[in-house]
Amino acid sequence: MVPGIGAARLRALVNHFGDPEAVLAASERELTAVDGIDRVIARKIISERNFEKEIQVQLSRLNKSEARLVTFWDKEYPENLKKIYDPPVMLFVRGNLLNADKYSVAIVGTRNPTTYGKHTAEKFSAELAEQGIAIVSGLARGIDTIAHATAVRAGGRTIAVLGSGADVIYPSENKKLVDQILMGGAIVSEYYMGSKPDAVNFPRRNRIISGITLGTILIETDVNGGAMITAGTALDQNREVFAVPGSVFEKKSKGTNKLIKEGRAKLVQEISDVLDELSYKLKPILKNQPKPQPKIQLSIFEQKIFELLSDEAQQIDAIAEKSGMTTSDLLVQLLGLELKGIVKQLPGKYFVKC
Repeated sequence: MVPGIGAARLRALVNHFGDPEAVLAASERELTAVDGIDRVIARKIISERNFEKEIQVQLSRLNKSEARLVTFWDKEYPENLKKIYDPPVMLFVRGNLLNADKYSVAIVGTRNPTTYGKHTAEKFSAELAEQGIAIVSGLARGIDTIAHATAVRAGGRTIAVLGSGADVIYPSENKKLVDQILMGGAIVSEYYMGSKPDAVNFPRRNRIISGITLGTILIETDVNGGAMITAGTALDQNREVFAVPGSVFEKKSKGTNKLIKEGRAKLVQEISDVLDELSYKLKPILKNQPKPQPKIQLSIFEQKIFELLSDEAQQIDAIAEKSGMTTSDLLVQLLGLELKGIVKQLPGKYFVKC
Protein backbone atom coordinates (compact mmCIF):
# COMPACT_ATOMS: atom_id res chain seq x y z
CA MET A 1 0.00 0.00 0.00
CA VAL A 2 3.06 2.30 0.11
CA PRO A 3 3.26 4.44 -3.05
CA GLY A 4 6.28 3.49 -5.15
CA ILE A 5 6.51 -0.06 -3.79
CA GLY A 6 5.70 -2.49 -6.56
CA ALA A 7 6.20 -6.24 -6.76
CA ALA A 8 9.93 -6.06 -7.60
CA ARG A 9 10.80 -3.69 -4.74
CA LEU A 10 8.65 -5.64 -2.31
CA ARG A 11 10.44 -8.89 -3.20
CA ALA A 12 13.80 -7.16 -2.84
CA LEU A 13 12.88 -5.74 0.58
CA VAL A 14 11.54 -9.00 2.01
CA ASN A 15 14.45 -11.01 0.61
CA HIS A 16 16.89 -8.54 2.19
CA PHE A 17 15.30 -8.26 5.63
CA GLY A 18 13.82 -11.75 5.91
CA ASP A 19 10.16 -10.85 6.48
CA PRO A 20 7.74 -7.89 6.06
CA GLU A 21 7.74 -7.07 9.76
CA ALA A 22 11.50 -6.45 9.66
CA VAL A 23 11.04 -4.16 6.66
CA LEU A 24 8.57 -2.01 8.58
CA ALA A 25 10.92 -1.87 11.57
CA ALA A 26 13.97 -0.81 9.51
CA SER A 27 15.58 2.62 9.62
CA GLU A 28 16.02 4.89 6.61
CA ARG A 29 19.70 3.98 6.41
CA GLU A 30 18.93 0.26 6.53
CA LEU A 31 16.25 0.59 3.86
CA THR A 32 18.47 2.49 1.42
CA ALA A 33 20.96 -0.38 1.57
CA VAL A 34 18.50 -2.38 -0.56
CA ASP A 35 18.81 -2.14 -4.35
CA GLY A 36 16.09 0.07 -5.82
CA ILE A 37 15.28 1.83 -2.54
CA ASP A 38 16.36 5.47 -2.43
CA ARG A 39 15.78 7.99 0.35
CA VAL A 40 12.42 9.11 -1.06
CA ILE A 41 11.05 5.56 -1.10
CA ALA A 42 12.59 4.78 2.30
CA ARG A 43 10.90 7.80 3.87
CA LYS A 44 7.57 6.80 2.37
CA ILE A 45 7.91 3.34 3.94
CA ILE A 46 8.68 4.91 7.32
CA SER A 47 6.04 7.65 7.21
CA GLU A 48 3.16 5.64 5.76
CA ARG A 49 3.09 2.59 8.00
CA ASN A 50 -0.39 2.90 9.41
CA PHE A 51 -2.72 1.03 7.10
CA GLU A 52 -4.71 -0.69 9.81
CA LYS A 53 -8.09 0.54 8.57
CA GLU A 54 -7.46 -0.51 4.98
CA ILE A 55 -6.03 -3.85 6.09
CA GLN A 56 -9.08 -4.57 8.24
CA VAL A 57 -11.32 -3.94 5.22
CA GLN A 58 -9.31 -6.43 3.19
CA LEU A 59 -9.32 -9.04 5.97
CA SER A 60 -13.06 -8.62 6.39
CA ARG A 61 -13.65 -9.14 2.66
CA LEU A 62 -11.33 -12.16 2.67
CA ASN A 63 -13.21 -13.77 5.54
CA LYS A 64 -16.61 -13.02 4.02
CA SER A 65 -15.60 -14.69 0.73
CA GLU A 66 -13.77 -17.58 2.42
CA ALA A 67 -10.67 -16.39 0.60
CA ARG A 68 -7.06 -16.04 1.72
CA LEU A 69 -3.85 -14.32 0.78
CA VAL A 70 -1.09 -16.42 -0.80
CA THR A 71 2.28 -14.68 -1.04
CA PHE A 72 5.27 -15.28 -3.27
CA TRP A 73 7.06 -16.95 -0.35
CA ASP A 74 4.29 -19.44 0.51
CA LYS A 75 4.51 -23.09 -0.53
CA GLU A 76 1.04 -22.86 -2.08
CA TYR A 77 2.17 -20.18 -4.55
CA PRO A 78 2.05 -21.61 -8.11
CA GLU A 79 5.43 -23.04 -9.09
CA ASN A 80 5.29 -21.95 -12.74
CA LEU A 81 4.23 -18.41 -11.84
CA LYS A 82 7.36 -17.88 -9.72
CA LYS A 83 9.47 -18.28 -12.86
CA ILE A 84 8.02 -15.41 -14.91
CA TYR A 85 9.66 -11.99 -15.22
CA ASP A 86 7.15 -10.09 -13.06
CA PRO A 87 5.28 -12.48 -10.75
CA PRO A 88 2.68 -10.92 -8.46
CA VAL A 89 3.80 -10.81 -4.84
CA MET A 90 0.31 -11.51 -3.53
CA LEU A 91 -2.54 -13.60 -4.83
CA PHE A 92 -6.06 -13.38 -3.40
CA VAL A 93 -7.32 -16.96 -3.65
CA ARG A 94 -10.67 -18.66 -3.28
CA GLY A 95 -10.58 -22.44 -3.43
CA ASN A 96 -7.35 -24.42 -3.48
CA LEU A 97 -4.09 -24.19 -5.40
CA LEU A 98 -2.43 -27.57 -5.92
CA ASN A 99 1.06 -28.71 -6.80
CA ALA A 100 -0.47 -30.47 -9.83
CA ASP A 101 -1.42 -27.06 -11.25
CA LYS A 102 2.10 -26.88 -12.68
CA TYR A 103 0.76 -29.23 -15.39
CA SER A 104 -2.10 -26.92 -16.38
CA VAL A 105 -2.94 -25.51 -19.82
CA ALA A 106 -4.69 -22.23 -20.64
CA ILE A 107 -7.55 -21.87 -23.11
CA VAL A 108 -8.47 -18.35 -24.21
CA GLY A 109 -10.25 -16.67 -27.09
CA THR A 110 -12.93 -14.31 -28.30
CA ARG A 111 -15.93 -13.22 -26.26
CA ASN A 112 -18.19 -13.88 -29.27
CA PRO A 113 -17.19 -17.25 -30.70
CA THR A 114 -18.69 -18.88 -33.77
CA THR A 115 -20.32 -22.30 -33.56
CA TYR A 116 -16.98 -23.71 -34.71
CA GLY A 117 -15.16 -21.93 -31.89
CA LYS A 118 -17.66 -23.07 -29.26
CA HIS A 119 -17.45 -26.69 -30.41
CA THR A 120 -13.64 -26.61 -30.45
CA ALA A 121 -13.43 -25.07 -26.96
CA GLU A 122 -15.81 -27.70 -25.56
CA LYS A 123 -13.97 -30.57 -27.23
CA PHE A 124 -10.49 -29.45 -26.17
CA SER A 125 -11.53 -28.59 -22.61
CA ALA A 126 -13.25 -31.93 -22.10
CA GLU A 127 -10.33 -33.92 -23.48
CA LEU A 128 -7.78 -32.05 -21.35
CA ALA A 129 -9.94 -32.56 -18.26
CA GLU A 130 -10.15 -36.28 -19.01
CA GLN A 131 -6.34 -36.38 -18.94
CA GLY A 132 -6.30 -34.79 -15.48
CA ILE A 133 -4.92 -31.50 -16.80
CA ALA A 134 -6.22 -28.35 -15.10
CA ILE A 135 -7.63 -25.70 -17.42
CA VAL A 136 -6.84 -22.04 -16.76
CA SER A 137 -8.73 -19.10 -18.26
CA GLY A 138 -10.03 -15.63 -17.47
CA LEU A 139 -13.77 -16.17 -16.81
CA ALA A 140 -14.65 -13.76 -19.63
CA ARG A 141 -17.70 -14.32 -21.81
CA GLY A 142 -17.25 -16.65 -24.76
CA ILE A 143 -14.33 -19.07 -25.04
CA ASP A 144 -13.16 -18.51 -21.43
CA THR A 145 -16.56 -19.33 -19.97
CA ILE A 146 -16.97 -22.37 -22.23
CA ALA A 147 -13.55 -23.70 -21.17
CA HIS A 148 -14.33 -23.36 -17.45
CA ALA A 149 -17.87 -24.75 -17.72
CA THR A 150 -16.80 -27.73 -19.83
CA ALA A 151 -14.01 -28.62 -17.41
CA VAL A 152 -16.51 -28.58 -14.55
CA ARG A 153 -18.98 -30.80 -16.45
CA ALA A 154 -16.18 -33.23 -17.29
CA GLY A 155 -15.30 -33.53 -13.61
CA GLY A 156 -12.00 -31.75 -14.14
CA ARG A 157 -10.19 -28.94 -12.40
CA THR A 158 -10.20 -25.34 -13.59
CA ILE A 159 -8.70 -22.06 -12.39
CA ALA A 160 -10.19 -18.65 -13.20
CA VAL A 161 -7.85 -15.65 -13.10
CA LEU A 162 -9.79 -12.42 -12.62
CA GLY A 163 -9.14 -8.83 -13.64
CA SER A 164 -11.10 -7.69 -10.58
CA GLY A 165 -11.11 -8.56 -6.91
CA ALA A 166 -11.62 -12.25 -6.16
CA ASP A 167 -14.99 -11.30 -4.64
CA VAL A 168 -16.13 -9.24 -7.65
CA ILE A 169 -17.37 -11.64 -10.31
CA TYR A 170 -17.39 -10.30 -13.86
CA PRO A 171 -19.43 -10.92 -15.88
CA SER A 172 -22.11 -11.23 -13.20
CA GLU A 173 -23.90 -14.07 -15.01
CA ASN A 174 -20.93 -16.30 -14.16
CA LYS A 175 -21.59 -16.25 -10.40
CA LYS A 176 -23.16 -19.73 -10.50
CA LEU A 177 -20.24 -20.97 -12.59
CA VAL A 178 -17.83 -19.63 -9.96
CA ASP A 179 -19.63 -21.66 -7.29
CA GLN A 180 -19.13 -24.75 -9.45
CA ILE A 181 -15.47 -23.92 -10.11
CA LEU A 182 -14.83 -23.60 -6.37
CA MET A 183 -16.03 -27.15 -5.74
CA GLY A 184 -12.76 -28.44 -7.18
CA GLY A 185 -10.80 -25.50 -8.53
CA ALA A 186 -9.83 -21.95 -7.68
CA ILE A 187 -10.50 -18.26 -8.29
CA VAL A 188 -7.33 -16.16 -8.34
CA SER A 189 -6.62 -12.42 -8.53
CA GLU A 190 -3.70 -10.14 -7.78
CA TYR A 191 -6.05 -7.20 -7.22
CA TYR A 192 -7.33 -6.12 -3.81
CA MET A 193 -10.64 -7.53 -2.67
CA GLY A 194 -13.45 -5.30 -3.90
CA SER A 195 -11.51 -4.07 -6.95
CA LYS A 196 -13.73 -3.33 -9.93
CA PRO A 197 -13.09 -4.96 -13.33
CA ASP A 198 -11.39 -1.92 -14.86
CA ALA A 199 -10.21 -2.33 -18.46
CA VAL A 200 -6.58 -1.61 -17.52
CA ASN A 201 -6.53 -4.67 -15.24
CA PHE A 202 -7.08 -7.29 -17.90
CA PRO A 203 -3.89 -7.04 -19.97
CA ARG A 204 -1.83 -7.38 -16.79
CA ARG A 205 -4.09 -10.23 -15.60
CA ASN A 206 -3.24 -12.16 -18.78
CA ARG A 207 0.41 -12.68 -17.77
CA ILE A 208 -0.87 -14.73 -14.79
CA ILE A 209 -3.04 -16.92 -17.03
CA SER A 210 -0.06 -17.80 -19.21
CA GLY A 211 2.38 -17.78 -16.29
CA ILE A 212 0.59 -20.46 -14.28
CA THR A 213 0.46 -22.84 -17.26
CA LEU A 214 2.76 -24.86 -19.50
CA GLY A 215 1.11 -23.53 -22.63
CA THR A 216 -1.78 -21.49 -23.98
CA ILE A 217 -4.33 -22.54 -26.61
CA LEU A 218 -5.99 -19.74 -28.59
CA ILE A 219 -9.40 -20.47 -30.08
CA GLU A 220 -10.68 -17.64 -32.27
CA THR A 221 -9.39 -14.12 -31.76
CA ASP A 222 -8.99 -11.08 -33.96
CA VAL A 223 -5.54 -9.54 -34.33
CA ASN A 224 -6.44 -6.93 -31.69
CA GLY A 225 -8.21 -9.34 -29.33
CA GLY A 226 -7.29 -9.70 -25.67
CA ALA A 227 -6.26 -13.31 -26.26
CA MET A 228 -3.42 -12.00 -28.45
CA ILE A 229 -2.02 -10.26 -25.35
CA THR A 230 -2.05 -13.61 -23.55
CA ALA A 231 -0.22 -15.17 -26.50
CA GLY A 232 2.38 -12.41 -26.26
CA THR A 233 2.92 -12.89 -22.52
CA ALA A 234 3.20 -16.67 -23.02
CA LEU A 235 5.90 -16.17 -25.66
CA ASP A 236 7.74 -13.70 -23.39
CA GLN A 237 7.61 -16.30 -20.62
CA ASN A 238 9.04 -18.99 -22.94
CA ARG A 239 5.81 -20.98 -22.77
CA GLU A 240 4.23 -22.89 -25.63
CA VAL A 241 1.56 -21.17 -27.71
CA PHE A 242 -0.99 -23.16 -29.70
CA ALA A 243 -3.53 -21.76 -32.13
CA VAL A 244 -6.58 -23.33 -33.74
CA PRO A 245 -6.75 -22.34 -37.43
CA GLY A 246 -9.95 -20.84 -38.77
CA SER A 247 -11.56 -19.64 -41.96
CA VAL A 248 -9.66 -16.97 -43.90
CA PHE A 249 -13.01 -15.19 -44.28
CA GLU A 250 -13.72 -15.09 -40.53
CA LYS A 251 -12.51 -11.99 -38.67
CA LYS A 252 -12.41 -13.91 -35.39
CA SER A 253 -9.75 -16.22 -36.86
CA LYS A 254 -7.42 -13.51 -38.14
CA GLY A 255 -5.42 -13.47 -34.90
CA THR A 256 -4.93 -17.23 -34.63
CA ASN A 257 -4.15 -17.56 -38.33
CA LYS A 258 -1.62 -14.72 -38.07
CA LEU A 259 0.19 -16.40 -35.17
CA ILE A 260 0.42 -19.65 -37.12
CA LYS A 261 1.54 -17.90 -40.31
CA GLU A 262 4.32 -16.05 -38.46
CA GLY A 263 5.49 -19.23 -36.72
CA ARG A 264 4.72 -17.81 -33.28
CA ALA A 265 2.14 -20.50 -32.51
CA LYS A 266 1.86 -24.19 -33.29
CA LEU A 267 -1.12 -25.20 -35.38
CA VAL A 268 -3.54 -27.36 -33.41
CA GLN A 269 -6.20 -29.55 -35.02
CA GLU A 270 -6.78 -31.94 -32.13
CA ILE A 271 -5.78 -32.09 -28.50
CA SER A 272 -3.16 -34.77 -29.21
CA ASP A 273 -1.16 -32.03 -30.98
CA VAL A 274 -0.91 -30.23 -27.64
CA LEU A 275 -0.22 -33.38 -25.62
CA ASP A 276 2.52 -34.48 -28.03
CA GLU A 277 4.22 -31.10 -27.84
CA LEU A 278 4.06 -31.05 -24.03
CA SER A 279 4.50 -34.80 -23.49
CA TYR A 280 7.92 -34.52 -21.84
CA LYS A 281 6.47 -32.10 -19.25
CA LEU A 282 3.10 -33.83 -18.83
CA LYS A 283 4.54 -37.34 -18.58
CA PRO A 284 4.03 -37.61 -14.78
CA ILE A 285 0.26 -37.13 -15.04
CA LEU A 286 -0.91 -38.27 -18.46
CA LYS A 287 -3.48 -41.01 -17.98
CA ASN A 288 -3.02 -42.55 -21.41
CA GLN A 289 0.71 -43.07 -21.63
CA PRO A 290 2.06 -43.64 -25.16
CA LYS A 291 2.86 -47.19 -26.15
CA PRO A 292 6.54 -48.22 -26.02
CA GLN A 293 8.43 -47.42 -29.18
CA PRO A 294 9.42 -50.43 -31.33
CA LYS A 295 13.10 -51.35 -31.26
CA ILE A 296 15.08 -48.91 -33.41
CA GLN A 297 18.52 -49.66 -34.80
CA LEU A 298 21.04 -47.05 -33.66
CA SER A 299 24.63 -46.49 -34.67
CA ILE A 300 27.35 -46.56 -32.01
CA PHE A 301 27.43 -42.76 -31.92
CA GLU A 302 23.63 -42.42 -31.85
CA GLN A 303 23.40 -44.92 -29.00
CA LYS A 304 26.05 -43.02 -27.04
CA ILE A 305 24.21 -39.72 -27.44
CA PHE A 306 20.78 -41.23 -26.76
CA GLU A 307 22.03 -42.63 -23.44
CA LEU A 308 23.22 -39.14 -22.44
CA LEU A 309 19.74 -37.69 -22.95
CA SER A 310 16.84 -37.89 -20.51
CA ASP A 311 13.32 -36.60 -19.91
CA GLU A 312 14.88 -33.32 -18.77
CA ALA A 313 15.82 -30.96 -21.60
CA GLN A 314 19.59 -30.42 -22.08
CA GLN A 315 21.32 -27.69 -24.06
CA ILE A 316 23.54 -28.65 -27.01
CA ASP A 317 26.75 -27.37 -25.35
CA ALA A 318 26.13 -29.50 -22.25
CA ILE A 319 25.57 -32.60 -24.38
CA ALA A 320 28.72 -31.85 -26.40
CA GLU A 321 30.77 -31.60 -23.21
CA LYS A 322 29.42 -34.93 -21.91
CA SER A 323 29.89 -36.75 -25.23
CA GLY A 324 33.29 -35.31 -26.10
CA MET A 325 32.01 -34.52 -29.60
CA THR A 326 32.11 -31.24 -31.49
CA THR A 327 28.85 -29.34 -31.71
CA SER A 328 28.66 -29.76 -35.51
CA ASP A 329 29.17 -33.55 -35.32
CA LEU A 330 26.70 -33.78 -32.46
CA LEU A 331 24.00 -31.92 -34.39
CA VAL A 332 24.30 -34.41 -37.25
CA GLN A 333 23.75 -37.34 -34.88
CA LEU A 334 20.89 -35.58 -33.08
CA LEU A 335 19.18 -34.90 -36.40
CA GLY A 336 19.31 -38.63 -37.12
CA LEU A 337 17.73 -39.36 -33.73
CA GLU A 338 15.03 -36.76 -34.42
CA LEU A 339 14.21 -38.37 -37.76
CA LYS A 340 13.86 -41.70 -35.99
CA GLY A 341 11.30 -40.10 -33.68
CA ILE A 342 13.08 -40.75 -30.38
CA VAL A 343 14.57 -37.31 -29.71
CA LYS A 344 12.87 -33.92 -29.79
CA GLN A 345 14.52 -30.54 -30.28
CA LEU A 346 13.18 -27.64 -28.21
CA PRO A 347 13.74 -23.87 -28.65
CA GLY A 348 17.26 -22.72 -27.80
CA LYS A 349 18.96 -25.92 -29.05
CA TYR A 350 17.67 -28.00 -26.15
CA PHE A 351 17.09 -31.72 -26.67
CA VAL A 352 15.00 -34.28 -24.82
CA LYS A 353 13.98 -37.91 -25.22
CA CYS A 354 10.53 -38.39 -26.71
